[in-house]
Amino acid sequence: MADIIHLKAEERTEFGKGAARRIRRDDKVPAVMYGRDHDPIHVTLEGHATLLALRTENPLLSIEIEGKEPVLALPKDVQRDVLKGFVRHVDLLSVRRGEKVDVNVALRITGESAPGTIAMTEFNEIEVEADLLNIPELIEIDVTGLEAGTTIYLGDVKLPEGTTLKGDPEAVAATVAFPETEYAEDEESEGEDAEGGSEMKAEDE
Repeated sequence: MADIIHLKAEERTEFGKGAARRIRRDDKVPAVMYGRDHDPIHVTLEGHATLLALRTENPLLSIEIEGKEPVLALPKDVQRDVLKGFVRHVDLLSVRRGEKVDVNVALRITGESAPGTIAMTEFNEIEVEADLLNIPELIEIDVTGLEAGTTIYLGDVKLPEGTTLKGDPEAVAATVAFPETEYAEDEESEGEDAEGGSEMKAEDE
């Protein structure tokens, strides 16, 4: 079961760039919470606590506004400062227990393919549908012993129980191949250039 991260929030009534700058100066984060059954809710989140919470993949957040019932939410869009890395703004999607949600989950290679080969994923993450309280942290592709030329499709990827694929099952998820011999190709190219140069020199003479 996913751990719920509790974030204290305040409703905000000031908007615009000036208001956002004042919020950030107070080490807080402006955010908007969207949902199918309510109008957008504009809130201010604690800056440091939000930064820590968003280090987790697909964190399940409990947004706690004083005097109101806590609301479960998932971050859908996070804007960060390019240079300093702090969180500038967050879009949240309110969710309910028992609900299934569409999320992007990291895709990782595990195991060692056949000697002399390398395994590469075609995607850094894939979209799946999962139970709100059981969103996988990552999805693994085991390539142990696989030979060069092996192709693994999204439909072949083993997903955790209760998780279903949202993408094309026939899309390539990973491949096993021999490393690219760039050095050898460069040498061959240089050899061809040298040979061509010799021919030109002979013609000039």
